[in-house]
Amino acid sequence: MKDGKAAKRNSLSLFAFFAMTASMVMTVYEYPTFATSGFNLVFFLLLGGILWFLPVALCAAEMATVDGWQEGGIFAWVGNTLGERFGFAAIFFQWFQITVGFVTMIYFILGCVSYIFNWDSLNSVPLIKFIGVLVIFWGLTFSQLGGTKNTAKIAKAGFIFGIAIPAVILFVLSIAYIVQGNPIDVKIGARYFVPDFSKVNTLVIFVSFILAYMGVEASASHVNELQDAKKNYPLAMIMLVVLAIILNTIGGLTVAAVIPQGDLSLSSGVVETFKVLILHFSSNSTWLVKLIAILLALGVMGEVSAWVVGPSRGMYAAAQKGILPKSLAKTNQHDVPVNLVFVQGIIVTIWAAVLTFGGGGNNVSFLTAISLTVVIYLVGYLLFFIGYFVLVLKKGDLKRSYNVPGGKIFKLIVATCGLLTSVFALAISFVPPSQLSGKSVHEYLTILSISFIITILIPFVIYSIATKKEVKVAINNNR
Repeated sequence: MKDGKAAKRNSLSLFAFFAMTASMVMTVYEYPTFATSGFNLVFFLLLGGILWFLPVALCAAEMATVDGWQEGGIFAWVGNTLGERFGFAAIFFQWFQITVGFVTMIYFILGCVSYIFNWDSLNSVPLIKFIGVLVIFWGLTFSQLGGTKNTAKIAKAGFIFGIAIPAVILFVLSIAYIVQGNPIDVKIGARYFVPDFSKVNTLVIFVSFILAYMGVEASASHVNELQDAKKNYPLAMIMLVVLAIILNTIGGLTVAAVIPQGDLSLSSGVVETFKVLILHFSSNSTWLVKLIAILLALGVMGEVSAWVVGPSRGMYAAAQKGILPKSLAKTNQHDVPVNLVFVQGIIVTIWAAVLTFGGGGNNVSFLTAISLTVVIYLVGYLLFFIGYFVLVLKKGDLKRSYNVPGGKIFKLIVATCGLLTSVFALAISFVPPSQLSGKSVHEYLTILSISFIITILIPFVIYSIATKKEVKVAINNNR
């Protein structure tokens, strides 16, 4: 009879793990963002997929299967290559960015619920919107206290009903729409494939495509629970890369083809696209549009659920090492770090209040908060790739279940592509969004730069304090 830990190690099937990871990365609601690039989106998705998404997935697959590195995700990978201080910084950055990301994801869910019930105040009245965010976030958070089995169930349902089914319906409807000879609002052809890189705005848009692929490494904290991880983890990563590029391309092009650029809404563009297509074929099928909106909301709920425990597991590993207060290392009977999850929930609640009551579509504080999450996460990826270089060049003798194919030279080429793309995306992220002008541009750059520096320093300050406490305890014990 297997003990609890052994059973836990075999609790995730390939599909359950794939669905959990896909829920973290693939989201239908990002299609309108892609659509703003027209046919250039195909170029950007392929470029980002090949030069960044694939390197992250492959390098994560190798680092996650090194003996002894299965627990803690990016904390263990960077910690064992660059040192524990940088490992903590990496997991802190990954964890920090999602505390804001939760709010923006739930805004989309509220948008769907608002459409379904014709409840405009859910989107327009700050207090009602804030309460809506809290109800959804804390409801999903409590659902995750039952352990990975609950996460896997919600993730599978979210992937199947909220991503796969809507994507297939969108594909079928768009093909039928085009076959009928209806006019489309996107210019397709070889001359529209490669973007004009002389324009700074074009470069800024590329960052949104990198953002769409972020998070593929976060599910690695569950790799020790995956059945036959040696074979299934790399397989899940490769499947995800291919499927993400295909679905994002189809989805983005469909939105671009159906919704004119001037009418495109980044927050409600997906629902609007389904509405146009469905009512084109059946003018009395508003109920079907609402059903699709329910499915889309379910998909994002799956994404939120998958993120609730993922980065917290890495922070839990840091708490076990004594970097964070020992109270945060407490787990329940389902091995969920409950105190960490609740601390995360409190921070998300604070962000929700700041963004809902103090932010808006063109508000400097709102845009700065979103950009801050991007640049902080990218620093985490810089540490990730540098750590992989150390693994390849200095720790090649460590036993691992998976190796990036092609030998050491190809490994270095793959990691270099990912590192350089991360550096480029980080630099271009400081270019002010086109929504800002005049004084707002200066405010944006000032707030973002100062916030960036402070946030970068936080994990190192925490680590320094923790180290000093350990030294004091050691001295007192030796007296």
